[in-house]
Amino acid sequence: MTDRSTARQPRSDAGKATAEHGVVILEGPDGLAVTMTPEAAARTADSLHVAARQARTQGLDSTFRPTPDDDEIH
Repeated sequence: MTDRSTARQPRSDAGKATAEHGVVILEGPDGLAVTMTPEAAARTADSLHVAARQARTQGLDSTFRPTPDDDEIH
């Protein structure tokens, strides 16, 4: 079981996406796996690019502690 004090820290290791049988599989740390349609994967990629650009301009806030709403995907 993952310790909650470290579970929500930002990860520096990237996920890996692969295409298999007409779907996209995104694999991440700790056994995370998401299967998406190609269209959903493209929208996810676009959203990740936008968020990454925004985050780079913000800098890392070491005092950040997510609230329950931060866990939701918008």
